[in-house]
Amino acid sequence: MFEAAELGHKLSKSRYRQIEPGLRADLLDAQYDLSQNGRFPVIILISGVRGAGKGETVNLLNEWMDPRHIHTHAFDDPSGLAHDQPMAARYWSALPPKGRIGILFGSWYTAPIIDRVFKRSSKGDLLRSIEEINHFERMLADEGALILKFWFHLSHKRQKKRLEQLQSDPDTRWRVTDRDWDFFQQYDRFYRISEETLRQTSTAQSPWLVVEGSDPRYRAVAVGTALLQALRQRLQATSPKALAKPSAPPLVRPPDHLHILARMDLKQKLAKPSYQRQLENLQGRLALASRHPRFARHNVVCVFEGMDAAGKGGAIRRITSALDARLYHTIPIAAPSDEERAQPYLWRFWRHLPGKGRFTIYDRSWYGRVLVERVEGFCSEADWLRAYTEINDFEEQLTANGTVVAKFWLQISKAEQLRRFKQREQTRFKRFKITPEDWRNREKWDAYQLAAADMIERTSTAQAPWVLVEANDKYHARVKILSALVDSLEAALDAR
Repeated sequence: MFEAAELGHKLSKSRYRQIEPGLRADLLDAQYDLSQNGRFPVIILISGVRGAGKGETVNLLNEWMDPRHIHTHAFDDPSGLAHDQPMAARYWSALPPKGRIGILFGSWYTAPIIDRVFKRSSKGDLLRSIEEINHFERMLADEGALILKFWFHLSHKRQKKRLEQLQSDPDTRWRVTDRDWDFFQQYDRFYRISEETLRQTSTAQSPWLVVEGSDPRYRAVAVGTALLQALRQRLQATSPKALAKPSAPPLVRPPDHLHILARMDLKQKLAKPSYQRQLENLQGRLALASRHPRFARHNVVCVFEGMDAAGKGGAIRRITSALDARLYHTIPIAAPSDEERAQPYLWRFWRHLPGKGRFTIYDRSWYGRVLVERVEGFCSEADWLRAYTEINDFEEQLTANGTVVAKFWLQISKAEQLRRFKQREQTRFKRFKITPEDWRNREKWDAYQLAAADMIERTSTAQAPWVLVEANDKYHARVKILSALVDSLEAALDAR
């Protein structure tokens, strides 16, 4: 894959002077067209060997185009909160919104390759990272992102010459460190592992472009031309005229006609004295677990979903009243803001993940994609069908990083929901809880039940299972939720 990039491509100074002004102008025009189009973001990954001109190219792109509309991120070793969270979290936070260009200097490829080169990870670890990367990039592409991946390459001989030139010049000596020479000593291993990684991650939706880095004029024109061509092609495909053309309908898959919710025994009740005793015991266990020294290696993500008026808020309050207020954050999820709509739908959930030793409680969650967005037609069938896999991947990354993921579906009967709706309307301090939207959702009860059953079947995994809560009786529901959460947290603490 790298052989063609070792042929010594060069571009004369005179030829570069002919190409450069027009290329800059065309790129700037395309950038403004992207901003006006506003339908997709552009993600540019800059990777490759040291000394191959990656930094110079990043600076040049910012010089050639309007830097106000470019989000440039250079990634170093993670620290602080970034060290507590899955590696992907830092890249999610750097994604550009629709209509903008994001340049990621050192991306999600850097750590897996370096760790494998220096034998800090196994071949199996690298293969798992490759699989996660392919899933991530496919999700970004499915969300509409234009992904351009540039690998800057130098032969062994040219890299040595480049590092020696930089080191011999007093003005550039600072750019060459002992770490650069350590990497150079591993050149053959870098070559083999990088090539293997590129081959397995060069896909139809996000192919690699290998650029020879020895000649600065050649690499500048090569990158600029590739970016311009990709931008023009995507802009043409997303123009109003192109979008007006009829497209093939998405693949129709029959929903899973499960009766998992219908089989739940909603008559289960708990007497108040027993409820109060169990509540006190469970809250005490939760408080102790959250203060356990080993909890510093973990964090907790709680997900609450269910039919309207099922008691999610009351259950959440019984959890938070047992916790130090400094240790948790409750996130109520409503319709996405303009900022959130400009990003992939999982973006707004990644940004609220807790650090180690902390809780994040989502009142509604990423499952809105396969519930309300599916039922109300806010996304296409293809979008919510692929969301099951994307959600499972997301939760797998959380649990692999030590997160306890507790997911609760609160189920009530249609008759009990009606009773609670009327009670809310008649109780002054509860009126804010009932809205016209609640009544509209009730009219689609069967559709929501079918979507929920489908969701539970497809996303209840070994690492993040759904807890189905019979919620007609609030005492029973709260105790079951607290018991499941405490058991999961204590099991995690005992396991490590």
